[in-house]
Parts: sequence; structure tokens; C-alpha cells
Amino acid sequence: MAIIGIGVDVVDIARFERQLERTPGLRERLFVPAERELHVRSLAARFAAKEAVAKVLGAPAGMNWQDCWIGLGSTGPEIQVKGTVLAVAKERGVKSWHLSMSHDGGIATAMVVAEA
Repeated sequence: MAIIGIGVDVVDIARFERQLERTPGLRERLFVPAERELHVRSLAARFAAKEAVAKVLGAPAGMNWQDCWIGLGSTGPEIQVKGTVLAVAKERGVKSWHLSMSHDGGIATAMVVAEA
């Protein structure tokens, strides 16, 4: 296995919460239904993870935010992709994803590693 890319992102939770409150429809645009009802700190961490995935893939134009979501696997959170994100991941040779997320002190962070 070879590392295709590493992405890291940090989100200010309070700022993210204000954006969700100010922008009608943003929650629906960014998150799949299973994510939308989570606490804002968890949403911020998931948004950081999606941003980290975008960085790994070179921030492709036309990326649909709902084509990447964070599901819960047997060992914890895991990246799920379809559509636009899956197409770019396949093009770049991504076979597996590794994810670490955290939130503390008003900050949410995520690190993503993509492997071939």
C-alpha cells in the first residue's frame, strides 16, 4: 500500500454554528440525512473530515458534499464516498481511507489519509 495523500482541516465550532444558523439550507447541502441531527461539534468535525477528503483529492471542481459522509463502522467513524467523490478517488487510485476526528476547546479537527 502507498499513501496517495494526507488532508487535515480545522473548524472553529462557534463560527461553524453561526454559519449554519445564518444560511438556510446549509445543513442539508453539506450533510446526508443521517448526519444532520448530530450536535454541532460533531457536524463541525464531520465537515473538517469532508474538507480533508477534498484536500486529499486536490479539491476537485464540482464535488458534491453529500457524496462524502462519515458513517459509523465497527471500529468507529469511517469515510463513505459515492458519485463525484468516488469518481475522483478511483481516478487517483484510492483504495482505502483512514480518518481521525476530534473536538475540544471550541475547535473540531480531522485528519484523512488515502491509500492505494
